[in-house]
Amino acid sequence: MDAYDGGSNPPQGPGEPGAAPAAPQGSPPDTAPTADRPPRTGVAALSLRYQIGVAVALAVVAVAVCTHVGMLFLHVAPSNTLTKQHGRVIDDWIYPEFEQNWKLFAPNPLQQNIAVQVRAQISTADGAIRTTGWYDLSAQDGRAIDGNLLPSHTQQNELRRAWDYYVATHDTDNRPADLRGALSETYLRRIVALRLDREDVAGKGGTVELVQVRSRTTNVPPPEWSEERVSDQPVYRVLPWWSLPADETDGGVK
Repeated sequence: MDAYDGGSNPPQGPGEPGAAPAAPQGSPPDTAPTADRPPRTGVAALSLRYQIGVAVALAVVAVAVCTHVGMLFLHVAPSNTLTKQHGRVIDDWIYPEFEQNWKLFAPNPLQQNIAVQVRAQISTADGAIRTTGWYDLSAQDGRAIDGNLLPSHTQQNELRRAWDYYVATHDTDNRPADLRGALSETYLRRIVALRLDREDVAGKGGTVELVQVRSRTTNVPPPEWSEERVSDQPVYRVLPWWSLPADETDGGVK
């Protein structure tokens, strides 16, 4: 046995049968996936040129989305320096496809305070007729709600919705616009009759003969930093006198 004798498993030369073919000189290294290096997926599997294209497309979409959200925000936000300086650009972006009719955080926020008030004409026990002053029913509801953690639905909405219902079914001359007008008038009249009875406005032996309802509308003053100017004078809408049926006088409706 000489020095080159490999024993029972001698090394095989490249030209010998069973030998693995030699890698050609200058060939690229093996890039086949292995257990330690999983295959690339998604954008990472693309070539560098396509990766740059995807990145640019995503950047364009992100800029467009941010611009659109910013325009919507400025459109629905209260008047400010940006909207005053760039209002034309904002309007061109929004109208007509993205028009909004609500303000930020609140749909059509109230800009007026409306108080419903009532007075009565009373026949006293001695046969005299007297007219009461105006009772602010909205203020009574406000005092009942103020500080109340669980105000009732009646305190919050009954009077307000009754007045809205009346206004929606009558014209400015207090003529009913449709068949619902008589119903809304009866509903509002019964509410004020009950409220007057709770206040005991007729007194002992007296009877409420007529009631008259009016609304007092005042503008909510704008904030100090706003340049908007509104009138601080109240506007009244006075309804005609209503006679009370027999079942509504003296608190008959309960």
